[in-house]
Amino acid sequence: MAVLLKNYVGTSSRDGGVTIKEYMVAESVPFGMILAIVGGFLDAYTYIGRGGVFCNSQTGNIVLLAVYAVKGEWSRALVHIPPIIAFILGVFTAEFIKRHLSKIVRADWTYIVLLSEIAVMIIIGFIPTSVSNILTTVVVSFVASLQVSSFRRLVDAPYSTTMTTGNLRSATVAAFLALTKNDRRAGMRSMRYFAIIFSFMTGAVVGGLLTAHLGITAIWFAGIILLSAVVLFRTDEIRNKRKVKQQTVIKF
Repeated sequence: MAVLLKNYVGTSSRDGGVTIKEYMVAESVPFGMILAIVGGFLDAYTYIGRGGVFCNSQTGNIVLLAVYAVKGEWSRALVHIPPIIAFILGVFTAEFIKRHLSKIVRADWTYIVLLSEIAVMIIIGFIPTSVSNILTTVVVSFVASLQVSSFRRLVDAPYSTTMTTGNLRSATVAAFLALTKNDRRAGMRSMRYFAIIFSFMTGAVVGGLLTAHLGITAIWFAGIILLSAVVLFRTDEIRNKRKVKQQTVIKF
């Protein structure tokens, strides 16, 4: 399990040797598990408590859109379009910022995404069900797409924190390589993917139960969970700064 949680990658040093790359908590398994829990939680929350619409799983929204359209239930079909559009706009926004404003927000981008999500969750918890669910699902879908566009790497492989189909495929392929080629790295990669999938499922279960019992304020618990990711990131940031200072002192 200890190996599963590590995120060290070989990288070239100045003298041409190989050193251990600085630990990147935003690509670590614990960080990814927290984001996946929140991803599953939010999908369960919006589906159960906000009108039967997914905020993360746009595949689900597209399928439901098509099903209701075929049945002629247009009022139920059309409510799935706004979150899809919001998700697309969120991806566009994230890519625009990374490509054109990276020098301005690079250092704080992780905080911007995570704290924006937390702020939205707090606000959503105060919005009563008398307000159109389209408003809440659109906002949640937008910030969720910022998350999935910003955190796309798990140690040494791509992944998603808000959907499981791609993760399941990657986990299965890695498991196949581990079994047929005796590839230990592929085996570890498969375990990491399954940890993310299990976290997403856990988040969906917890989100569903809390939403069923607490109603719209259940989303605040997702905010608390996500806050732990901020703490984890900040702790790692402080630790890395201390390492840099220690290395500087040693050099002098």
